[in-house]
Amino acid sequence: MSAISVVLVLIVAFLAGMEGILDEFEFHQPLVACTLIGLVTGNLEAGIVLGGSLQMIALGWANIGAAVAPDAALAAVASSLILVKGGQGVAGVSTAIAVAIPLAVAGLFLTMIVRTLSVACVHRMDAAAEQGNFAGVEAWHIIAIVMQGLRIMLPAAALLFIPTETVAGLLNSMPAWLTDGMSIGGGMVVAVGYALVINMMATAEVWPFFIIGFCLAAVSELTLIALGAIAIAIALIYLNLSEGGGCGTGGGGGNVGDPLDDILNDY
Repeated sequence: MSAISVVLVLIVAFLAGMEGILDEFEFHQPLVACTLIGLVTGNLEAGIVLGGSLQMIALGWANIGAAVAPDAALAAVASSLILVKGGQGVAGVSTAIAVAIPLAVAGLFLTMIVRTLSVACVHRMDAAAEQGNFAGVEAWHIIAIVMQGLRIMLPAAALLFIPTETVAGLLNSMPAWLTDGMSIGGGMVVAVGYALVINMMATAEVWPFFIIGFCLAAVSELTLIALGAIAIAIALIYLNLSEGGGCGTGGGGGNVGDPLDDILNDY
């Protein structure tokens, strides 16, 4: 990996760590982080496939109360680097997915360390605010955000220092039963991610669109671009019908804009 690629990977990792808190540009989302790392390392196709698979899993991760979700940013960055250094391309995506799950859980330890250190930053900001030192408040805020970026960048740097031959040799030395098991496990995890997303979206209004999409996806002649175009067309039709209230200006007993008629139709 060239020096430019290494620098760009570290920048992506740093941005992913910060976005895990900021949630502004979504660099921490697996689809974005994996794609960017694949782009800067010359493995764009494998990065997109890995990011798309991990994204479906990460959609089911959410911070609920005091429970902190697994670290999607660390999982995306670390698994992408393992995939790139392994040299298996798209064929190694399933193994990378299986590795990403324990990495996401392990990332919770780094998250707890950074958040504990951030408490001291908050106290410093409070002290600066009492003195009317707005520059000090901003400085400590930036320091806290930088620590979040380092939370992902430092593990990424450690992975980059591991020789590519070592990672490739380790992956290639895995027995067939282990790699096959990891592939099956990775596929099951993705299926669970789909199920979690569907469970969150399971409403009477959404199910018809899910059924249409499921049937269209079974048609092998349709590409992803065609499916996307059909989805956009259906969404536009739905929005137009929703805004129009399902009525026309012509005959057919539709609504003619009478407020009393609207109320009666609602009942």
